[in-house]
Amino acid sequence: MAQSRLLQFLLVASLSSCSIFDQYADTYEQRFKAHDVVRIDELQSKYLLDVEPPLVSPVVAVYPSAFTDQTGQRKSNSEFALFSTAITQSPNTLLIRALKHAGNGEFFRVVERVGLDNLTKERQLIRSAREQFATEEEKKKQLSPLLFAGVLLEGAVISYDSNLTTGGMGARYLGIGTSIQYREDNITVSLRMVSVATGEILIEVLSQKTIFSYGKSEDVFKFIEMGTELVEIELGNSRNESTTIALMKAIEGAVLELITIGYDRGFWKHAEIKINKPDCDDDCIATLRG
Repeated sequence: MAQSRLLQFLLVASLSSCSIFDQYADTYEQRFKAHDVVRIDELQSKYLLDVEPPLVSPVVAVYPSAFTDQTGQRKSNSEFALFSTAITQSPNTLLIRALKHAGNGEFFRVVERVGLDNLTKERQLIRSAREQFATEEEKKKQLSPLLFAGVLLEGAVISYDSNLTTGGMGARYLGIGTSIQYREDNITVSLRMVSVATGEILIEVLSQKTIFSYGKSEDVFKFIEMGTELVEIELGNSRNESTTIALMKAIEGAVLELITIGYDRGFWKHAEIKINKPDCDDDCIATLRG
């Protein structure tokens, strides 16, 4: 009976001892809530979704080799070596997704370049089928040409810095203890817009995102019954922000900054410009439309 009461006391004391760290732990929990994302199938930046489309949507292309992971970072593990990369090896897919959703899908016109070889083969099959089976009237109809891009978007994931900030705190009294640990990593994305006509780099931006991780643990290590029996209890939890989500946020931030700079430098015009005002002739309208 006495042993059962002592065990209950130790459990209550262990859980109540965590209260002195609540304020410290809540700081990181709030940071997680501020940066946490439940759904990966939604844009992480609502500002990018609500950005104002331009008067004329630019046609852009992203080649698979033009936006890659150049960090070479591997997943961290203190026990054995891991050959898995720390971030996805298809960041160009996330970039294309951000471009297609910018301005609710109305800002950029993105042309396919990842599967360009497959697209070309399908067009050849169409031409071959028309030559063999189409009528003379149908053969005269030419297959419409592929849409070419005016600008290329290139860049890379250039940095993944782990353990930029680490720390924690803990306390123990009479075999009852609690502790908190935290860590911050950082991911950096470079994005540039290149003119197809001249090869000039028109815009270059950098975007960073911090990745948060923290953990809490409580434990009891106590001898009872005059040191003849040992009670040992451990419990805890940890949270790690998704690296893919962090990369999505960094890419979307870079696209949003690129759009803002493009407006400032006049690469695209605001859609609300009234091109039918009395003092705007045909040359003026052509200028506004780029």
